[in-house]
Amino acid sequence: MTHTPSTVPTPTSTQEAARAATAVLDAVETAVVGKREALELVLAGILAGGHVLLEDLPGLGKTLAARSFAQALGLPFTRAQFTPDLLPADLTGAEVFDQRTGEFVFRPGPVFTGLLLADEINRTPPKTQSALLEAMQERQVSVEGTTRKLPQPFHVLATANPVEHEGTYPLPEAQLDRFLLRLSFGYPSPAQEWDVVARRIRRRQEEQTVPQVLDADGLLAAQQTVETVHVEDSVGHYAVELVTATRDHSHSLVGASPRGTLALITCARALAVIRGRDYVVPEDVKQLAHPALDHRVTVKPELWLQNATGAGVVESALGSVAVPAAVEPAPGRSGRADTSEHAGTTAHAGTSEHASAPGHARSETGPAGGPRDGA
Repeated sequence: MTHTPSTVPTPTSTQEAARAATAVLDAVETAVVGKREALELVLAGILAGGHVLLEDLPGLGKTLAARSFAQALGLPFTRAQFTPDLLPADLTGAEVFDQRTGEFVFRPGPVFTGLLLADEINRTPPKTQSALLEAMQERQVSVEGTTRKLPQPFHVLATANPVEHEGTYPLPEAQLDRFLLRLSFGYPSPAQEWDVVARRIRRRQEEQTVPQVLDADGLLAAQQTVETVHVEDSVGHYAVELVTATRDHSHSLVGASPRGTLALITCARALAVIRGRDYVVPEDVKQLAHPALDHRVTVKPELWLQNATGAGVVESALGSVAVPAAVEPAPGRSGRADTSEHAGTTAHAGTSEHASAPGHARSETGPAGGPRDGA
């Protein structure tokens, strides 16, 4: 995929980055119907510099969303279909003997791109899955003793089918932990589904493209803007307490790690930018708790038959940890922030019914309107 250089504006402030993010979401929504909240979280994961796992049923727009984001962000796009016979070299590339020159030359694999769609990532063996670990964490690959840097920016959007388990290989915890967020789109409403059909009829073709909004440099600038977002100490401590609560829960075999805390805060800063703020509020952290932490929590095996899930542990943590007051930094100040009046000041969130049971699964619909696991 080609993208136009030098003609796309580069965001240099929070408001410019917010306008660019809104334009990207508007562009993607011309292809993906009725999933604004889920798309917002996918974009938050990208602006946070990370990778996103889309775990949902076939036919709900995961591949379309990935391709649309690549087009709107002006990034080169490749798709790797993960199958049981896929080898690590099929992803990273390999040294190939060139008969014309009599030398070995490196032939790059699909990871040398801007946005990689790892389709059905759980259908390939762990050996091949692990080939993505270095690329996802270090932004580099090592082949035949030579380390090669990946293009910047580099992001992975992976898909997985959470229902069909025959012929699949569950992702190891170490690789799950590399995904900043795990999201689900869920089924559209009848009105949204008819909108999909009506757009297809009007389009008169299967293929569709979305307009380019940013380029690689613009995305890197927006990601740098995320690093300037202010996080009040009380909000940071709130995130830490949420993650700690997942470790102390009676259903947890393994709770979320400090990497989960970093993912929660980093994505909350990105979400704040998307919403036009240069500071994080507790609602940002709460909205991202399930996408950022559910897949990092392992429940005790003896509780599987009781439908205990990581989502239930996180829901319990949200209900047991007190929510701090929302604060807005005073103009021209980057240090201490003034407390603003907010309806949710230091209210204890444990008043909801599902918070009374520590392992109670969360509500039937997720942050994107999709089904919760364990619901």
